[in-house]
Amino acid sequence: MTDSHRGTARTEAIMRTTLELGQEIGYAKLSIEAIAARAGAGKHTIYRRWPSKGALLLDSLLSLHRSSLDFSDTGDIVSDLRTQMHAAIDLLGTPPFGPLYQALIGEAQSDPQVAAALNERFITPQAELTVVRLKAAREQGQLSPDFDLDLAMAVLSGPLYFQLLITQEPLTHAYADRIVDALFIGMGKH
Repeated sequence: MTDSHRGTARTEAIMRTTLELGQEIGYAKLSIEAIAARAGAGKHTIYRRWPSKGALLLDSLLSLHRSSLDFSDTGDIVSDLRTQMHAAIDLLGTPPFGPLYQALIGEAQSDPQVAAALNERFITPQAELTVVRLKAAREQGQLSPDFDLDLAMAVLSGPLYFQLLITQEPLTHAYADRIVDALFIGMGKH
């Protein structure tokens, strides 16, 4: 095995261990030392690659779900938004992603580097996918020409984060459907 393959295998083992241990003991109790011990890696090896526990968790979560939230374009924007939001809810409801993503958002409140990385590598790309899909629908005449794409993105995602982080009520497909319906009734599909 070359050094490159060994390095990749070690990186994957560390990220897998982070997710496993995080699911078992929770993010608050998770430590670089515990991850290193279980993964059979040196603490310094981990710190060389990841400056913090939050940065390691972000990489681990992103490695777990790279493209599961891509948009389809069936020609029906309402159906496509429902499908995409159902996929997001399914992902958030699946351990270890959901609970650890929730913890990562909490970590981002006190770690500006984690916040910036989370925005740059997950939140912004997902938002851009939604806006691109909405823009295509507007160009196809499915939405009125003055439909506010950025506001629509906020209206779609805000309630999910509110329920995930504030009320901590379960996210359901029915709730996503209500959000989509409210968006199009309130902002006007045509």
